[in-house]
Amino acid sequence: MLSLAFVTGTEPGKWFKRFAQSTPHSLDIQGVDDPFADLLDETTSTSLALMRLPDDRITDELHVVRLYTEAPGVAVPKDSLFAELGERVDYADLEGEIINWVYQPEASLEELRGALQVVAANVGVALAPLPLLKVLSKKQIACLEVWHAPLVETEIALVWRKADDGDEIQDFVGVAKGRTARSSRGSEPTAGTRRRKQVSDSRAAQGKRLYTKRGQKRKGAAGKTPRTGVKRRRRK
Repeated sequence: MLSLAFVTGTEPGKWFKRFAQSTPHSLDIQGVDDPFADLLDETTSTSLALMRLPDDRITDELHVVRLYTEAPGVAVPKDSLFAELGERVDYADLEGEIINWVYQPEASLEELRGALQVVAANVGVALAPLPLLKVLSKKQIACLEVWHAPLVETEIALVWRKADDGDEIQDFVGVAKGRTARSSRGSEPTAGTRRRKQVSDSRAAQGKRLYTKRGQKRKGAAGKTPRTGVKRRRRK
């Protein structure tokens, strides 16, 4: 069984469904604020973490597969002018607003939850990855994309220990990266792929030889008068 912990602010449900449909492996999942902590905890069964980068705890003992970059966002009161416009916000336009919270990789998400409660009370704004804001925000808050903001660029990645690498993890990585059941996991072709290519090449070569022989036969028939079994007699 593959045990996976995914970070708050991600919605990997489609990957879970595809993994269940396309592989024989079972899957145990849990959503947490810090899946990497679960991965490092030897008392848990977590072998794969869907987490947010950057993270200073990443070491050479881990495999890291980056999946996508998150858009930066700002949480504003629902009754604010920004919410009414519903457009992407330039950070310069937030001048004069109370900035309750700015995302930092090492910060606790509990701090963001507290800041969002203040925003919901129609006081100030909060800056964080847009998908994270959308998941944590209540109805009193509007979440908009922001540009030129002093936010660390964040990525979502799959991380696991090199020692734990195996078919279950590789199959999930393949699903997350969009590989189909018929595609190879890596750049090297599988044994089955190589055999199919050899058979295909052999058939192509055989067909080419037959085509050449037939062409030569037709050329000979067209270029020369065919001989028959009747001998011509010379006239005296």
